[in-house]
Amino acid sequence: MMYRLIADAAMVVHFAFLAYLALGGFIAWRWRRTIWTHLAVVGWGLISIVTGVDCPLTYVEDWARRQAGLEGLPPTGFIDHYLEGVVYPEAYTNVARLAVAVVVLFSYVGYVLRRQ
Repeated sequence: MMYRLIADAAMVVHFAFLAYLALGGFIAWRWRRTIWTHLAVVGWGLISIVTGVDCPLTYVEDWARRQAGLEGLPPTGFIDHYLEGVVYPEAYTNVARLAVAVVVLFSYVGYVLRRQ
C-alpha cells in the first residue's frame, strides 16, 4: 500500500511540475521572485528534451509501482505514458512542445512588460 501511495504521489508531483513548467511564468507576474524557480524548471525541461534524460520523478514512480506489484512505466517514460496518445496524438508531440514554448515565452514577455 505504501509503495502505491509513493507512486501516486510521484505522478501528482510530476503533473504539478509540468503544469508549473507551462504556467509558472504567469505566477511570476504576481510573485516576481518565482521567476528564478521557473527559469530552473524550464532549464530542466530543455535539458530533458535535448538529452533524453528522464526526470528523477519518473524513476521514483517506476520504482514504487514495481515495488507495489504493478506494471512499471514504459521505457519511454512519464510523458509517453500519461500524455502522448492520451491528451494529444503522438504525432503532435512537437506541436505540443512548441505550444508550451509559446506559452512560456508569452509569460516571459508579460513578466518583462509588467516590471517596467
